Amino acid sequence: MNPTYLVTGAAGFIGSAVSERLLNDGATVVGLDNLTPYYDPALKEARLARLRASNRFVFEQTDLADTAAVLALVQRVKPKAIIHLGAQAGVRYSLDNPHAYAQSNLVGHLSILEAARQVGVDHFIYASSSSVYGGNTKVPFSEDDPVTLPQSLYAATKRSNELLTQSYSHLYKLKASGLRFFTVYGPWGRPDMAYWSFTKDILAGTPIRVFNHGNLSRDFTYIGDIVEGIVRLIPHAPTGDLHHEIYNIGNHTPVKLLDFIHTLEEALGKKAVLDLQPMQPGDVLTTYADTQKLQKAVGFAPATPLATGLGNFVKWYKDFYKISG
Repeated sequence: MNPTYLVTGAAGFIGSAVSERLLNDGATVVGLDNLTPYYDPALKEARLARLRASNRFVFEQTDLADTAAVLALVQRVKPKAIIHLGAQAGVRYSLDNPHAYAQSNLVGHLSILEAARQVGVDHFIYASSSSVYGGNTKVPFSEDDPVTLPQSLYAATKRSNELLTQSYSHLYKLKASGLRFFTVYGPWGRPDMAYWSFTKDILAGTPIRVFNHGNLSRDFTYIGDIVEGIVRLIPHAPTGDLHHEIYNIGNHTPVKLLDFIHTLEEALGKKAVLDLQPMQPGDVLTTYADTQKLQKAVGFAPATPLATGLGNFVKWYKDFYKISG
């Protein structure tokens, strides 16, 4: 019998990609999302339309912070595993609307965590973020490094998710795995991400804002690699006395921002006009994933070259928005 999985944030970038892969693998997927208008809901609907093409996909429009509704859904579905990817995303937006992060990332996480505990799923997998490493200067970032210096409210909520899950795993023996994502990009991505806005502005001939005068580096991780890591991890719930594990999932290859822009220019066939800006509040200088733990657990670590991933994104972007050339 094919398994049933619950995926939260199913209309989102990563959630829709994971849902599509699980459906292609023969599973039944119940997707939960509240379709928040943080960015264009039409993009979310377009992602959902692809998933709805399968008769093994069921969509539930529910707010994660609605504890009673979330519990009722999980009790009805009884999923084999929960892949919890729904959250209020974005570092900079957390400066403007902090309460959205408390509702979605704290109350919402606790709601789905409690439902997983009550129903007794085999594996609770959830999204954390490389932002939890905050002001750390030792690189590459390892899961064993202290994470006590969050640089944004978003980062603080993601670290809180890890601590909440640790307490549940300890108290109730809930088998859980947290994934610290490192700057995920690719087709069907998020319009608030730099690679998306850069693409839009470069094509329009509009200057792109380059923070800290380009003196930043990021461990850009292709969406296909993120999906592969998540799917491989599903059958590998923590064993023994440890009921909660945390994994980095990044490309293990930090790229300087100006080099990233050059690679995007190559993919677009057009030069960018740079608007050099100072450092933004909440930003960090670098992210760099140590992926040995993930490699050991599932025999896989992301490795898609940036030029390949950005090339795929640019092709998708032009197709989606019907841009010729």
